[in-house]
Amino acid sequence: MEKDTEKKEGQEEQSNPSSLVQKIQALGQTNVPQAPDSNIHVLSIIGQIEGHIQLPPQNKTTKYEHLLPQLIAIEQNPKIEGVIILLNTVGGDVEAGLALSEMIASLSKPTVSIVLGGGHSIGVPIAVSTNYSFIVPTATMTIHPVRLTGLVIGVPQTFEYLDKMQERVINFVVHHSNIKEEKFKDLMFAKGNLTRDIGTNVVGTDAVEYGLIDEVGGVKEAMKKVTELINQTKGNQEQGVIQ
Repeated sequence: MEKDTEKKEGQEEQSNPSSLVQKIQALGQTNVPQAPDSNIHVLSIIGQIEGHIQLPPQNKTTKYEHLLPQLIAIEQNPKIEGVIILLNTVGGDVEAGLALSEMIASLSKPTVSIVLGGGHSIGVPIAVSTNYSFIVPTATMTIHPVRLTGLVIGVPQTFEYLDKMQERVINFVVHHSNIKEEKFKDLMFAKGNLTRDIGTNVVGTDAVEYGLIDEVGGVKEAMKKVTELINQTKGNQEQGVIQ
């Protein structure tokens, strides 16, 4: 009797559109699609990337603990053949951002990112973690050193820790994009480009020129590219089976 009740509740949940709305409000997006309506899943990273510290409720955030299990679910779902990452972020927790970047980079399915509005700070590694990346013409990407706002570095070990973390970011970006390490460091440590700060604000076409992003484009171009990558992956698999 209890099993029948649980089954009935599950069916009601699936047929009730309000439960879907609640999930959108809680997670910022729908579930990983179960029905074969689309073979491409869209993952959005909006606002500040929230890591180990909970941000104030008025902040628009993307919680990385919500995205990690979704990425695993995407990898396990055979109906999903490609992923599009929508990015409009000011950055956030460095380790959380790197965790997301590594997860996206390690997916076996074709991935494409679009930088909309901004892909700042730790959003840069996320943007380049996909197989192919786009940026809309008016979007910007802020490249700056790793820093702790409002905190004083009191011991050499703290500085060394930040320096190592910064190297992790630089190495990831360089290995997942076409930008040279020297050029990326020049942009990161440039003076005078940002008010009372160091770093560079890179606009759409410049990001492509530097080799940071692959191409200027939006949704149409991203959909076309991910479909192309899916067909290419299928072709390679078929050739593997024949051989």
